[in-house]
Amino acid sequence: MRIDKTRIRSSFAKASSTYDSVAQLQRTVGNALLSACALNANPVNTVLDLGCGTGFLTGALSRELKPEALIALDIAFSMLQTTRAKVSSETSLHPVCADAEHLPFIAHSIDQVFSNLALQWCRNLEVVFLDLRRVLKPEGRLVFSTFGPQTLQELKSAWACVDNYSHVNSFYDHTQLQQFLRNAGFTDIQLTRTLYTSYYPTVKSLMQELKHLGAQQVLTGRNKTITTKTALHKMFAAYEHYRVNGQILATFEVLSVSAQA
Repeated sequence: MRIDKTRIRSSFAKASSTYDSVAQLQRTVGNALLSACALNANPVNTVLDLGCGTGFLTGALSRELKPEALIALDIAFSMLQTTRAKVSSETSLHPVCADAEHLPFIAHSIDQVFSNLALQWCRNLEVVFLDLRRVLKPEGRLVFSTFGPQTLQELKSAWACVDNYSHVNSFYDHTQLQQFLRNAGFTDIQLTRTLYTSYYPTVKSLMQELKHLGAQQVLTGRNKTITTKTALHKMFAAYEHYRVNGQILATFEVLSVSAQA
């Protein structure tokens, strides 16, 4: 996957002040991820929230797991500032500004890693999983959610009526994720796939939400020319095929995974 990390860092840094206002799906997925894990209050040493964003999952992990050390890692410094302000001062929080593909931790130093809708922004998940297994303690747990290939399929289809460029990110499917995890040495891999449908009054409102989330298109090799109003209106017209009861719909495929190191 050819992903521009500079644009990712910039997009999420700009979105730190607007993210929470439009992150309903992220909260829904995060809550489902935590519920599926059957968290308990037994103390653990070190927990990593990988790609913490504005700290929604970080706060929940603090309350539920009560770790001795809770690491919040994100590529955008402004996201970490928001997380630090949001999470209780009683927690031993350690904000780390770093790339998930270059983890600055020694081997076998983390008990559990959680990540909610963040790993899709990594170029090479095979390498990421190898590194996560390196930093996890033996029998440590990796729990994460990520987007699957059906995400924004309506938007992809509408743009395909306009040109052959990639306007929407591509994501790994469940079989690829399972293979990557097995190759990295993870066992007891549990994966669930859920389709979420969101509704918007216009395509423009959908695109505005993606911008507020920092999730606008970030692939390299994209069309470097300016999208004309004509092309945009043509895409809007094609998207009308997906209008239901007065609103356009957008599909988000979420893959939720738990695996043991």
